[in-house]
Amino acid sequence: MPTARSPWWGGAVAVAAGAALCVVGWYGVSGERFAERQIPYLASCTVPGAALIVAGAVLLGGPGPRRVTRGGTDRAPEEPPATVDRPSSDAPPLRVPGGTLAHRPDCPLVAGRADAVPVGDARLEPCPVCDPES
Repeated sequence: MPTARSPWWGGAVAVAAGAALCVVGWYGVSGERFAERQIPYLASCTVPGAALIVAGAVLLGGPGPRRVTRGGTDRAPEEPPATVDRPSSDAPPLRVPGGTLAHRPDCPLVAGRADAVPVGDARLEPCPVCDPES
């Protein structure tokens, strides 16, 4: 499927032209001893060069390529968001001695720990990783 890549190329050209202007401005400033003779190089080369670099960076960092279709242009489909894998055990929640959180038995924070004990009647906050209350 064809894509519209002109903003990307425009950004690359703007960054290259801005870098070239900054080099020319630096070269001009480096040859002048007095500050009042350096200002024209700063005004005509270095400042516009820096502006071109920023504009090019904005174009390069903008939205990705878009599909060109008969009806116009639309954005390329984005990847679906990654799902959060939470532990899902229905066994009674566990806690570690002295801990303040209640965990499911398959929670990675207590899985395999020999000192994990059932919560019992203790009032503990739910673990943010395994969320035993849901």
